[in-house]
Amino acid sequence: MGIGHLKFDIETEAIGKICKALGHSARIQIMTLLWKRNNRTCGEIVELIPLAQSTISKHLLELKKADLVNVKHEGKKTIYSIEVDNIEILKKFFANYLSTIEISEEDKSTVLTTKHKLRGRNRHLKKYNYEFAHKKMQHEAV
Repeated sequence: MGIGHLKFDIETEAIGKICKALGHSARIQIMTLLWKRNNRTCGEIVELIPLAQSTISKHLLELKKADLVNVKHEGKKTIYSIEVDNIEILKKFFANYLSTIEISEEDKSTVLTTKHKLRGRNRHLKKYNYEFAHKKMQHEAV
């Protein structure tokens, strides 16, 4: 049995749209690259993520539809940057949500110290992932 279409408040709808857009690893990786250095072209992103230009373009389009990136045209170049206001909405949501959850100290240390081993052709992507404050960057920002 279907419930039908439920209508939620504007903020909940916005968060759902953002989370859906961030539901793919490539899009999270693109957002991470833009966060480290804003105003990149699709070609610059393709140089850093081993996917076809057409694939990166499709992911950028999804991020644009979710209002997570701004698009600016400069001559023949298309420049992508982060839409900070929507990131702030997401940040506020997670800060409020996480403040209601109690995590034991043991679980916190497990989460923070887990090391993921990447193998194969995508192993170089680890250097662009989010880093915890207690870890030093092993390389300069891209």
